[in-house]
Amino acid sequence: MLSPIAWRTPPRHYGPWENIASLLTEGLVERGHEVTLFATADSQTKGTLRAVCPRGYEEDHSLNPKVWECLHISELFEDAQAYDIIHNQFDFLPLTYTGLITTPVVTTIHGFSSPGILPVYRKYNGKVSYVSISNADRSPDLEYLRTIYHGIDIRQFDFQPAPDDTLLFFGRIHNDKGAREAIEIARACHKRLILAGIIQDRDYYDQYIGPCIDNDNVIYVGSVGPVERSQLLGKACGLLHPIQFDEPFGLSVIESMACGTPVIAFDRGSMPELIENGKNGFLVSHVDEAIESVARIKEIDRAACRRHVEQYFTVDHMVDEYIKAYDMILQGCHL
Repeated sequence: MLSPIAWRTPPRHYGPWENIASLLTEGLVERGHEVTLFATADSQTKGTLRAVCPRGYEEDHSLNPKVWECLHISELFEDAQAYDIIHNQFDFLPLTYTGLITTPVVTTIHGFSSPGILPVYRKYNGKVSYVSISNADRSPDLEYLRTIYHGIDIRQFDFQPAPDDTLLFFGRIHNDKGAREAIEIARACHKRLILAGIIQDRDYYDQYIGPCIDNDNVIYVGSVGPVERSQLLGKACGLLHPIQFDEPFGLSVIESMACGTPVIAFDRGSMPELIENGKNGFLVSHVDEAIESVARIKEIDRAACRRHVEQYFTVDHMVDEYIKAYDMILQGCHL
């Protein structure tokens, strides 16, 4: 299992790709599979850990990302023959090694950061098995083994049947995620808003978010760990997810629903695959529709939100699906 090295695996707070790599690794180990996790040296696993990079380069800026990524990826591929299958969770760069080995490789495509990375995926189309994380996030230029939705360890998310009257924004502070629009929605609804997440775009934060924070009606709590995450998600009456891009998946959406908290999301990307409109949240087209949906938030059965995640988005379900994918690849049915 090749995890990214921007953050520790599992991450202390932020690190969605590292989080999925960890959940899948531990789930496979629990099923009796032998898994070697390639991650940072401070990572934690019940499998076998191999590492060259001491810490996540986003946690230690003295580390040169490109240098350590090269060392990290080559550490695995130079020993590729030792493994039955390689699962790449590290985007497009490891694909460039696959023509030099015979071990089958499956790559989970967590999203396309830009059209500029597609030539790499196109070159290795057919050589590497691709898994999409939603049907919405598929390129017509590529062939896919299957779509496998992310799963969460639902035990880490406490169901909260009686929330307070606060709205929550949980995600990167970046235009893509719509923090600015979340503030606009909450203000129009006269509801308190808590924002949680890393500041990914400092200029965006300084211009649109920072001036609105008064620690009363708009509160920014930074990036939070698992315990605080469950508490924040569970106590909110609704999660605002006014995304400004076609989001490939949206872990915070299912994490919120696992706590019983419905989601009001802009109807883009994978959102229709995660949210059943009117049942576990609302799909809206713009800010005014979101404002109207906040007024209807109590119509949503919070227990139904939890059941939806239990049915479709658990770690066990994700592990089952990846084991099926591995079997297909090892039997030569990779496309």
